[in-house]
Amino acid sequence: MILEIKDAACGYGSRTVISGLSLNVHSGEILCILGPNGVGKTTFFKTILGFLKIQGGEISIDGDNIHNWSRKKLAKVIAYVPQAHTPPFPFLVKDVVTMGRTVHLGTFASPSKNDVAIAERAMELLDISYLKDRIYTEISGGERQMVLIARALTQEPDFLIMDEPTSNLDFGNQIRVLEQINRLSETGLGIIMTSHFPDHAFLCSSKVALFQRNNNFIVGYSDDVVTEENLKSAYGVNVKIATTIDKDGSVIKSCVPLLS
Repeated sequence: MILEIKDAACGYGSRTVISGLSLNVHSGEILCILGPNGVGKTTFFKTILGFLKIQGGEISIDGDNIHNWSRKKLAKVIAYVPQAHTPPFPFLVKDVVTMGRTVHLGTFASPSKNDVAIAERAMELLDISYLKDRIYTEISGGERQMVLIARALTQEPDFLIMDEPTSNLDFGNQIRVLEQINRLSETGLGIIMTSHFPDHAFLCSSKVALFQRNNNFIVGYSDDVVTEENLKSAYGVNVKIATTIDKDGSVIKSCVPLLS
């Protein structure tokens, strides 16, 4: 499948935040969206998810414009993983994950045995089955993020949109989440994620959309987009792209900020 954005304009009411944006994501691809605060990344996500009406252009899946899709139809194809949060009620992890089946249920229906089995498979895929009887509010931030990903997978979507999936996580949990994102793309999921860390584009071997101020966008592969010049233009800071050779001979790139 292919999620395609053609010459999109997005914003709030009569105020346009971004315009002229074109990109696409195929099944099994990862698109990492980078850029400073206030350039329209969240607005873009809200437009894809149908929370905001597109102001111009088109968003399509396999050539079908999603503008007139129902919220339920859209949720069967695109799942959303927010930043980890604390809900007001102490649900069990297995119940939080099973909530992902809501889009497939009738108005007053309860999850079936099959729905529960799908939720359990999602937890197994992410290696968090050991958490299923724990209280969601009592597990760590990294574990909560994995639970939210499992909930999204339980929708059985074709595309996954992830809003800063490593936000507020320690270094180890950031890497564990990124490893899972790579694994999920290998199963055929198309993934769009935002990050405040340009390194993540290298770690996920991804396509990149670098949102800059003044409605400028650079779209391409990480090696071509995440450059010292482009990062300086986007963030206003000096950065050095460093390379390291892994033990198996692979080249690993990373971004090193240069303090004044």
